[in-house]
Amino acid sequence: MHSTRLITCLTLATVLAVSTGEASAKGCLKGAVVGAVVGHVAGHHAVLGAVGGCVVGRHMASKTAKDAAAQKRGVPSHQSPASEANHV
Repeated sequence: MHSTRLITCLTLATVLAVSTGEASAKGCLKGAVVGAVVGHVAGHHAVLGAVGGCVVGRHMASKTAKDAAAQKRGVPSHQSPASEANHV
């Protein structure tokens, strides 16, 4: 039973990775692996954890790629209010 869930999780992660761009695929795969492990430990919900991890991973990879592109163009990235307070 557990091997079936693992195979399903890995298949889902692979399908989502192939259907997305490079940065999104990297985030999806990393997020899916972490989400599957956390979901399994939290109550045998590895597939749900993988899907959630993929979504979060894609978001984070996209955000990182946008920040890198902005930095390459010379546009400063968003700073947190705490870091701005230190520069006063």
